[in-house]
Amino acid sequence: MATAVTRLPDHQIAPHLAAYDREQAAKRRAGLFGLAILLVLILVASHVAEVEPAKFAANIHQFTSYIGRIFHLDNGQFVLTDPAEWFWGWKKWLIHIGDTLLIAYLGTLLGAVAAFLACFAASSNLSPNSTARFIARRVLEFCRTVPELVFALIFVVAFGLGPMPGVLAIAIHTFGALGKLFAEVVENIDMKPVDGAIATGASRWQVIRYAAVPQVLSNFASYSLLRFEINVRGASVMGFVGAGGIGQELIEAVRKFYYSDVSAILLLIIATVMVIDLVTERIRHRLIAGEQRR
Repeated sequence: MATAVTRLPDHQIAPHLAAYDREQAAKRRAGLFGLAILLVLILVASHVAEVEPAKFAANIHQFTSYIGRIFHLDNGQFVLTDPAEWFWGWKKWLIHIGDTLLIAYLGTLLGAVAAFLACFAASSNLSPNSTARFIARRVLEFCRTVPELVFALIFVVAFGLGPMPGVLAIAIHTFGALGKLFAEVVENIDMKPVDGAIATGASRWQVIRYAAVPQVLSNFASYSLLRFEINVRGASVMGFVGAGGIGQELIEAVRKFYYSDVSAILLLIIATVMVIDLVTERIRHRLIAGEQRR
Protein backbone atom coordinates (compact mmCIF):
# COMPACT_ATOMS: atom_id res chain seq x y z
CA MET A 1 0.00 0.00 0.00
CA ALA A 2 1.52 3.30 -1.08
CA THR A 3 2.23 5.93 1.55
CA ALA A 4 2.07 9.65 0.96
CA VAL A 5 5.27 11.66 1.24
CA THR A 6 4.94 14.58 3.61
CA ARG A 7 6.30 17.84 2.20
CA LEU A 8 7.25 20.69 4.45
CA PRO A 9 6.00 24.15 3.63
CA ASP A 10 8.37 26.32 1.63
CA HIS A 11 9.00 28.70 4.50
CA GLN A 12 10.31 25.77 6.60
CA ILE A 13 12.43 24.30 3.79
CA ALA A 14 14.06 27.61 2.86
CA PRO A 15 16.31 27.89 5.98
CA HIS A 16 17.60 24.33 5.48
CA LEU A 17 18.34 24.95 1.81
CA ALA A 18 20.15 28.16 2.69
CA ALA A 19 22.23 26.38 5.32
CA TYR A 20 23.06 23.64 2.82
CA ASP A 21 24.14 26.22 0.23
CA ARG A 22 26.36 27.92 2.80
CA GLU A 23 28.02 24.62 3.71
CA GLN A 24 28.64 23.79 0.06
CA ALA A 25 30.06 27.25 -0.59
CA ALA A 26 32.36 26.90 2.44
CA LYS A 27 33.60 23.52 1.13
CA ARG A 28 34.29 25.02 -2.30
CA ARG A 29 36.20 27.92 -0.75
CA ALA A 30 38.23 25.52 1.40
CA GLY A 31 39.00 23.37 -1.65
CA LEU A 32 40.08 26.38 -3.72
CA PHE A 33 42.19 27.66 -0.85
CA GLY A 34 43.92 24.29 -0.49
CA LEU A 35 44.52 24.14 -4.25
CA ALA A 36 46.04 27.63 -4.17
CA ILE A 37 48.38 26.62 -1.34
CA LEU A 38 49.39 23.50 -3.30
CA LEU A 39 50.18 25.55 -6.40
CA VAL A 40 52.25 28.00 -4.35
CA LEU A 41 54.21 25.14 -2.78
CA ILE A 42 54.79 23.59 -6.21
CA LEU A 43 56.11 26.90 -7.54
CA VAL A 44 58.39 27.36 -4.52
CA ALA A 45 59.69 23.80 -4.82
CA SER A 46 60.28 24.28 -8.55
CA HIS A 47 62.21 27.47 -7.90
CA VAL A 48 64.37 25.87 -5.20
CA ALA A 49 65.00 22.81 -7.38
CA GLU A 50 65.83 25.07 -10.35
CA VAL A 51 63.23 23.44 -12.57
CA GLU A 52 63.25 25.06 -15.99
CA PRO A 53 60.29 24.00 -18.16
CA ALA A 54 61.89 25.59 -21.24
CA LYS A 55 65.06 23.54 -20.82
CA PHE A 56 62.99 20.42 -20.22
CA ALA A 57 60.98 20.99 -23.39
CA ALA A 58 64.10 21.82 -25.40
CA ASN A 59 65.90 18.61 -24.38
CA ILE A 60 63.07 16.08 -24.16
CA HIS A 61 64.02 14.78 -27.62
CA GLN A 62 67.34 13.54 -26.22
CA PHE A 63 65.49 11.27 -23.79
CA THR A 64 63.17 9.88 -26.43
CA SER A 65 66.03 9.41 -28.89
CA TYR A 66 68.00 7.47 -26.26
CA ILE A 67 65.02 5.18 -25.68
CA GLY A 68 64.90 4.62 -29.42
CA ARG A 69 68.64 3.84 -29.63
CA ILE A 70 68.57 1.16 -26.92
CA PHE A 71 66.09 -0.81 -29.02
CA HIS A 72 68.33 -0.84 -32.09
CA LEU A 73 71.39 -2.99 -32.73
CA ASP A 74 74.77 -1.62 -33.74
CA ASN A 75 73.90 -2.18 -37.39
CA GLY A 76 70.82 0.03 -37.04
CA GLN A 77 68.24 -2.76 -37.19
CA PHE A 78 65.45 -3.15 -34.65
CA VAL A 79 66.42 -5.55 -31.87
CA LEU A 80 63.63 -8.04 -32.63
CA THR A 81 65.07 -8.66 -36.09
CA ASP A 82 67.98 -10.52 -34.50
CA PRO A 83 67.20 -11.68 -30.92
CA ALA A 84 70.35 -13.80 -30.80
CA GLU A 85 72.49 -10.71 -31.38
CA TRP A 86 70.38 -8.72 -28.92
CA PHE A 87 70.82 -11.24 -26.09
CA TRP A 88 74.34 -12.29 -27.01
CA GLY A 89 75.49 -12.20 -23.37
CA TRP A 90 72.46 -13.82 -21.75
CA LYS A 91 74.50 -16.55 -20.04
CA LYS A 92 76.79 -14.03 -18.38
CA TRP A 93 73.87 -11.75 -17.49
CA LEU A 94 71.88 -14.58 -15.94
CA ILE A 95 74.83 -15.40 -13.69
CA HIS A 96 74.86 -11.79 -12.51
CA ILE A 97 71.10 -11.85 -12.00
CA GLY A 98 71.60 -14.97 -9.89
CA ASP A 99 74.14 -13.01 -7.84
CA THR A 100 71.57 -10.23 -7.48
CA LEU A 101 68.96 -12.66 -6.20
CA LEU A 102 71.42 -14.13 -3.70
CA ILE A 103 72.39 -10.65 -2.50
CA ALA A 104 68.74 -9.76 -2.00
CA TYR A 105 67.95 -13.10 -0.33
CA LEU A 106 70.84 -13.04 2.11
CA GLY A 107 70.35 -9.36 2.91
CA THR A 108 66.63 -9.92 3.51
CA LEU A 109 67.29 -12.96 5.69
CA LEU A 110 69.85 -11.20 7.88
CA GLY A 111 67.74 -8.05 8.15
CA ALA A 112 64.55 -9.98 8.97
CA VAL A 113 66.25 -12.01 11.71
CA ALA A 114 67.68 -8.85 13.27
CA ALA A 115 64.31 -7.10 12.97
CA PHE A 116 62.59 -10.06 14.65
CA LEU A 117 64.94 -9.79 17.61
CA ALA A 118 64.61 -6.01 17.90
CA CYS A 119 60.90 -5.48 17.25
CA PHE A 120 59.81 -6.65 20.70
CA ALA A 121 62.07 -4.07 22.34
CA ALA A 122 60.56 -1.37 20.11
CA SER A 123 56.91 -2.27 20.77
CA SER A 124 55.10 -0.32 23.47
CA ASN A 125 53.03 -3.23 24.80
CA LEU A 126 55.90 -5.71 25.30
CA SER A 127 58.72 -3.33 26.21
CA PRO A 128 58.13 -1.87 29.68
CA ASN A 129 61.48 -0.06 29.66
CA SER A 130 60.85 3.29 27.95
CA THR A 131 64.58 3.98 27.57
CA ALA A 132 65.22 0.71 25.77
CA ARG A 133 62.16 1.29 23.60
CA PHE A 134 63.35 4.80 22.69
CA ILE A 135 66.83 3.56 21.76
CA ALA A 136 65.45 0.65 19.72
CA ARG A 137 63.15 2.91 17.73
CA ARG A 138 65.87 5.47 17.02
CA VAL A 139 68.24 2.75 15.80
CA LEU A 140 65.54 1.41 13.48
CA GLU A 141 64.87 4.93 12.20
CA PHE A 142 68.54 5.48 11.42
CA CYS A 143 68.88 2.17 9.58
CA ARG A 144 65.86 2.75 7.33
CA THR A 145 66.45 6.47 6.78
CA VAL A 146 69.94 6.22 5.29
CA PRO A 147 69.58 5.08 1.63
CA GLU A 148 70.87 1.65 0.70
CA LEU A 149 73.27 3.11 -1.85
CA VAL A 150 74.91 5.24 0.83
CA PHE A 151 75.48 2.18 2.99
CA ALA A 152 76.78 0.34 -0.08
CA LEU A 153 79.26 3.12 -0.84
CA ILE A 154 80.54 3.03 2.74
CA PHE A 155 80.96 -0.74 2.69
CA VAL A 156 82.62 -0.69 -0.73
CA VAL A 157 85.25 1.63 0.71
CA ALA A 158 85.59 -0.59 3.78
CA PHE A 159 85.51 -4.06 2.20
CA GLY A 160 86.21 -3.49 -1.49
CA LEU A 161 84.18 -4.32 -4.58
CA GLY A 162 81.91 -7.33 -4.68
CA PRO A 163 78.62 -8.70 -3.34
CA MET A 164 79.47 -8.33 0.36
CA PRO A 165 78.86 -4.55 0.53
CA GLY A 166 75.51 -5.06 -1.19
CA VAL A 167 74.45 -7.75 1.27
CA LEU A 168 75.38 -5.60 4.25
CA ALA A 169 73.67 -2.51 2.86
CA ILE A 170 70.44 -4.38 2.15
CA ALA A 171 70.56 -6.14 5.53
CA ILE A 172 70.87 -2.89 7.46
CA HIS A 173 68.13 -1.12 5.53
CA THR A 174 65.88 -4.18 5.78
CA PHE A 175 66.52 -4.34 9.52
CA GLY A 176 65.27 -0.77 9.92
CA ALA A 177 62.24 -1.14 7.65
CA LEU A 178 61.07 -4.54 8.88
CA GLY A 179 61.81 -3.66 12.49
CA LYS A 180 59.25 -0.86 12.36
CA LEU A 181 56.66 -3.01 10.58
CA PHE A 182 57.19 -5.92 12.96
CA ALA A 183 56.88 -3.64 16.00
CA GLU A 184 53.58 -2.26 14.71
CA VAL A 185 52.27 -5.81 14.23
CA VAL A 186 53.30 -6.71 17.78
CA GLU A 187 51.56 -3.62 19.16
CA ASN A 188 48.27 -4.82 17.63
CA ILE A 189 48.23 -8.33 19.08
CA ASP A 190 45.58 -9.61 21.48
CA MET A 191 47.00 -9.03 24.96
CA LYS A 192 44.85 -11.68 26.68
CA PRO A 193 47.28 -14.54 25.95
CA VAL A 194 50.14 -12.29 27.09
CA ASP A 195 48.38 -11.46 30.37
CA GLY A 196 47.61 -15.13 30.88
CA ALA A 197 51.24 -16.14 30.35
CA ILE A 198 52.42 -13.44 32.75
CA ALA A 199 49.89 -14.63 35.35
CA THR A 200 51.37 -18.13 35.21
CA GLY A 201 54.82 -16.76 36.05
CA ALA A 202 56.31 -17.02 32.55
CA SER A 203 59.51 -15.11 31.85
CA ARG A 204 59.64 -12.29 29.31
CA TRP A 205 61.01 -14.50 26.54
CA GLN A 206 58.51 -17.24 27.33
CA VAL A 207 55.72 -14.69 27.04
CA ILE A 208 57.07 -13.62 23.66
CA ARG A 209 57.61 -17.20 22.47
CA TYR A 210 54.24 -18.67 23.47
CA ALA A 211 51.86 -15.69 23.60
CA ALA A 212 53.11 -13.17 21.03
CA VAL A 213 54.97 -15.05 18.30
CA PRO A 214 52.08 -17.37 17.32
CA GLN A 215 49.92 -14.29 16.69
CA VAL A 216 52.42 -12.43 14.52
CA LEU A 217 54.39 -15.11 12.68
CA SER A 218 52.29 -15.15 9.49
CA ASN A 219 52.38 -11.34 9.26
CA PHE A 220 56.13 -11.37 9.82
CA ALA A 221 56.56 -13.87 6.99
CA SER A 222 54.30 -11.83 4.69
CA TYR A 223 56.20 -8.59 5.36
CA SER A 224 59.53 -10.39 4.86
CA LEU A 225 58.44 -11.70 1.46
CA LEU A 226 57.27 -8.23 0.47
CA ARG A 227 60.61 -6.82 1.55
CA PHE A 228 62.40 -9.47 -0.50
CA GLU A 229 60.58 -8.18 -3.60
CA ILE A 230 61.78 -4.66 -2.82
CA ASN A 231 65.31 -5.84 -2.15
CA VAL A 232 65.54 -7.63 -5.49
CA ARG A 233 64.93 -4.30 -7.17
CA GLY A 234 67.34 -2.58 -4.80
CA ALA A 235 70.05 -5.16 -5.38
CA SER A 236 69.72 -4.61 -9.13
CA VAL A 237 71.23 -1.13 -8.79
CA MET A 238 73.81 -1.95 -6.11
CA GLY A 239 76.28 -2.66 -8.87
CA PHE A 240 76.22 1.04 -9.79
CA VAL A 241 78.57 1.62 -6.85
CA GLY A 242 80.49 -1.65 -7.24
CA ALA A 243 78.46 -3.74 -4.79
CA GLY A 244 77.94 -6.72 -7.09
CA GLY A 245 75.02 -8.05 -9.09
CA ILE A 246 73.59 -7.25 -12.49
CA GLY A 247 73.91 -3.52 -11.80
CA GLN A 248 77.60 -3.66 -12.63
CA GLU A 249 76.85 -4.96 -16.12
CA LEU A 250 74.10 -2.39 -16.59
CA ILE A 251 76.17 0.63 -15.58
CA GLU A 252 79.05 -0.61 -17.76
CA ALA A 253 76.73 -0.87 -20.76
CA VAL A 254 75.39 2.64 -20.09
CA ARG A 255 78.85 4.16 -19.74
CA LYS A 256 80.21 2.45 -22.87
CA PHE A 257 77.11 3.29 -24.95
CA TYR A 258 76.25 -0.36 -25.61
CA TYR A 259 72.68 0.65 -26.37
CA SER A 260 71.15 -2.74 -27.20
CA ASP A 261 72.83 -4.31 -24.14
CA VAL A 262 71.09 -1.74 -21.94
CA SER A 263 67.64 -2.76 -23.15
CA ALA A 264 68.47 -6.48 -22.97
CA ILE A 265 69.70 -6.23 -19.37
CA LEU A 266 66.74 -4.07 -18.38
CA LEU A 267 64.30 -6.59 -19.82
CA LEU A 268 66.00 -9.42 -17.91
CA ILE A 269 65.79 -7.42 -14.69
CA ILE A 270 62.12 -6.59 -15.30
CA ALA A 271 61.28 -10.22 -16.08
CA THR A 272 63.09 -11.41 -12.94
CA VAL A 273 61.31 -8.90 -10.72
CA MET A 274 57.94 -9.83 -12.25
CA VAL A 275 58.48 -13.52 -11.54
CA ILE A 276 59.60 -12.79 -7.98
CA ASP A 277 56.57 -10.53 -7.42
CA LEU A 278 54.13 -13.15 -8.72
CA VAL A 279 55.62 -15.99 -6.66
CA THR A 280 55.90 -14.04 -3.40
CA GLU A 281 52.42 -12.57 -3.89
CA ARG A 282 50.91 -16.04 -4.03
CA ILE A 283 52.85 -17.14 -0.97
CA ARG A 284 51.72 -14.04 0.95
CA HIS A 285 48.10 -14.61 0.02
CA ARG A 286 48.29 -18.21 1.23
CA LEU A 287 49.81 -17.10 4.52
CA ILE A 288 47.14 -14.45 5.02
CA ALA A 289 44.37 -16.91 4.08
CA GLY A 290 45.74 -19.46 6.52
CA GLU A 291 45.85 -16.87 9.29
CA GLN A 292 42.24 -15.83 8.60
CA ARG A 293 41.06 -19.47 8.70
CA ARG A 294 42.54 -19.83 12.15
